[in-house]
Amino acid sequence: MCRDYLRPALLIFASIAIGVVGWSGHVLLLPVALGFPVLWSIARTRSVAALVSAGYFLAASRGLPQGVAAFYSSDIWPGLLLWLCASLSFVVVHAVLWTKNTRVRPSRYLLAAVVMAIPPFGITGWAHPVTAAGVLFPGWGWWGLGLMTAGLAGLVTRIWPAVAIAFAGLWLWSAAIWTGPKLPEGWQGVDLELGASLGREAGLQRHRDMIATVRGAAGDGTRYVVLPETALGFWTPTVARLWMSASGDTDATVIAGATVLDAKGYDNVLVAIDRKGGRILYRERMPVPGSMWQPWRSWFRESGGARADFFANPIVPIGAGRAAPLICYEQLIVWPVLQSMLHNPDFVVSVGNGWWTEGTSIVSIQRAATTAWTELFAKPLVIAFNT
Repeated sequence: MCRDYLRPALLIFASIAIGVVGWSGHVLLLPVALGFPVLWSIARTRSVAALVSAGYFLAASRGLPQGVAAFYSSDIWPGLLLWLCASLSFVVVHAVLWTKNTRVRPSRYLLAAVVMAIPPFGITGWAHPVTAAGVLFPGWGWWGLGLMTAGLAGLVTRIWPAVAIAFAGLWLWSAAIWTGPKLPEGWQGVDLELGASLGREAGLQRHRDMIATVRGAAGDGTRYVVLPETALGFWTPTVARLWMSASGDTDATVIAGATVLDAKGYDNVLVAIDRKGGRILYRERMPVPGSMWQPWRSWFRESGGARADFFANPIVPIGAGRAAPLICYEQLIVWPVLQSMLHNPDFVVSVGNGWWTEGTSIVSIQRAATTAWTELFAKPLVIAFNT
């Protein structure tokens, strides 16, 4: 009788450990997440497969309750509720597609992987094991993604030990030669430590301070300076004129996060500002569900919440190049970066405002995931975060 419970308990414990270590925020530990498909496949019942899925996902997203509590300045219960609700789609997909039939199991798992990578389930498709492709196959691009997909299928078959050994060899080799992505030539990202005040404190002095920061970063041939998400607060004609006038004595273009507000809601955007003017460069495709994107408001004919543009503007022209922008939440899910890579951008611009994640590994996970994807496709990367 004890043995009947020992095996499931060990599988669940192992899935939790894999979620914690694989999604600790260290890019070279991402391949640990590839242990999840193995545990899912060797579960003997659908209920155990569901518990293994829950253990992995809840452990990987463990920073969410604390982060949500900080964001709403409330107790931890709203965060716990969101954490559990977000895990539901991952668990349901993997439980429904689990099967005892070893012949169809690989196709079932690949279907689960695809479903969790694209909307609607992909909206909460965090902690996707395919993200590790950038560590195992740096520079291989779509070929590397294809090999990773084949490897995921192999990990849920009886030959999984051989596949795991092959992946381990690639992992060790990659770790030995790992250098990380380079900055695009002429670009500079600026990290800020302004906490919750960024984007909320919109006084003239705050803008002057950031303008001074940009000028300090614009030396030594830097032509583009990137500021974090919501750095400019609300994007208004007054703010645009202030920054345009400040750009009069520098050749640098400022790329900064801002919010565009109207009667129906708002857009989380990146704007580009130089001495000639300012323009909206990019509208976020997938804002944070719940706290920003609130589609249920339209069901009750209410306004408010951030708009999700889903598959809009995957790349944007900047100067002579084309950038793949990723704002905050988009760095945690799969389809925005892959959609952008289909258009072969010249580099990736990654921004975030992670003040609410203090004490968690969320920002580190965002950086690690973005780094892995840019390494897979051998793209330069510029990052700007506020904490």
